[in-house]
Amino acid sequence: MFRQGDVLIIPVAEESVPARVHTLPAAPRDARGRLVLALGEATGHAHAVVGQGTLLRDADPLRPQHLQLTSAARVVHEEHDAISLPPGWYRVVRQREYVPGSVRVVAD
Repeated sequence: MFRQGDVLIIPVAEESVPARVHTLPAAPRDARGRLVLALGEATGHAHAVVGQGTLLRDADPLRPQHLQLTSAARVVHEEHDAISLPPGWYRVVRQREYVPGSVRVVAD
């Protein structure tokens, strides 16, 4: 398991990736060619993957994202040390917080 700020990255076996994940559209890369896992609304900083792979993102921000890396990659952020990830599948979970009457993804 890996954590960078409010992003948790959990390795998962390919056979345990839900079938619906394979039908999700691939998230586009940003202008710098990165896969953005989480964008800081206040700072503009990003938790992003640099390397070969695909990020599958559900429209519901409370559902986990899934990341498939075809080769080793790094998770980078302007205020955190980089994290090296080996190839494979990962579930990416954003930290949540309770606000009266609902739950939301933590704003950075």
